[in-house]
Amino acid sequence: MFLVGLDTTIVNVGLPEIGRGLGVDTRGLEWVVDAYTVVLASLLIASGALADRFGRRRVFQTGLGVFGAASLACAFAPNPGLLVAARAVQGVGASMLSPVALAIVVNAMPDPRERARAIGVWGSVFGLSMAAGPVTGGALIAAFGWRSVFWINAPVIVAALVLVAVFVPESRGQRTRRVDLPGQILLTAALCLAVGLLIEGPRVGWTSPWAVAGYAAFAATAIAFVLAERRQREPLMDLGLFKRPPFAAAVLGAVAVFVALNVTLLLNTLYLQHTRGWTPLATGAATLPMAFGAMLCAPLSGALVACLGPRRPLLAAGALIAAGGLCLTDLGRDTGVPPLLLAYLLIGAGFGFANAPITNTAVSGLPPSRAGVAGAITSTARQVGSAVGIAIAGGLAAGVAPDRLAHAARPGWLLVTACGLLLLAVARASRGTVPKAG
Repeated sequence: MFLVGLDTTIVNVGLPEIGRGLGVDTRGLEWVVDAYTVVLASLLIASGALADRFGRRRVFQTGLGVFGAASLACAFAPNPGLLVAARAVQGVGASMLSPVALAIVVNAMPDPRERARAIGVWGSVFGLSMAAGPVTGGALIAAFGWRSVFWINAPVIVAALVLVAVFVPESRGQRTRRVDLPGQILLTAALCLAVGLLIEGPRVGWTSPWAVAGYAAFAATAIAFVLAERRQREPLMDLGLFKRPPFAAAVLGAVAVFVALNVTLLLNTLYLQHTRGWTPLATGAATLPMAFGAMLCAPLSGALVACLGPRRPLLAAGALIAAGGLCLTDLGRDTGVPPLLLAYLLIGAGFGFANAPITNTAVSGLPPSRAGVAGAITSTARQVGSAVGIAIAGGLAAGVAPDRLAHAARPGWLLVTACGLLLLAVARASRGTVPKAG
């Protein structure tokens, strides 16, 4: 899980160096990030179904192998096209890790209180890895160059493969589901179209014939996906779960949290390196308060969910993220470092508080047979939020002169604030009950 989260954000701080090394503009760099997140988001649910059918440990090990091989391909990519392709394959491998990890947690710990604490630990590892990505990336780039953010995965993969072989028992779902191929194809197409429109829209024009055709294609694909899922006896995505207000709110909250995080990380990277001339190492170090806030608050959030329920941690998450976004709305070329660090601390703490209650809200009240699917949908929502956040932030910064970037980024910080306010609304829809001991 640390690897999955790390590779969602570690590349962000290295994007300017990758752009200079391979001759890629901001729009091309967005695809370097989103090729990973879009593929990861679209395959999470199918990978969970494959793990239930063929064995969770087997699929987990396969995912680690694919992820490791793709990481090495990224490290040696000679041009942007191959780098984007290798990042997409990385997403394939990563999709085999997240749902299996959560399925192990949910099924191994039937006691609701113990499971809530375990989800807090699970969320803290994932949250810490995403927040720590820029720090790790900055240090690696300073020491070894941008390619090191990819080959660093290799030793972690080797260690993980050994530990999985020793400690993770093989298990399968009590009732295996068929792989919904039409649903999988339509979901992947819809996500690629949506992210592609956000990335390429500023270049082709939002009202151009190409953009209008893209809107029509996305609408048709989304409608076809919903219709196909309703007809399937074993659909890829159980749309009936969205009839439960707590679940629908949790999915919306997951998207909002990861939009806010990724808008912050990308705009921060471009602002500090392009506008202020900071090095990748200094840029990564500036996000240390964000990593610290996530590391401190994620396990605390899991404990609070176990004792008090999800509502209060969600309220704290929304307030902190909104406050952090507001701190950055007046960002200028010469803004002092302390206000920046305070804003990053607030956003990181809010991110840490958010993950455990969102996951707990999504799976609470569901039987174990549906909890895995609910968790997979929530994980998909997180990655969709990551892809959308990168696309929006990149669209705001693409083609903007360095001295105008702080002003151009203001809508992004308003969006981060809005995501925090949305979490406050999600908190109202979450269950206010405390998990009962089994």
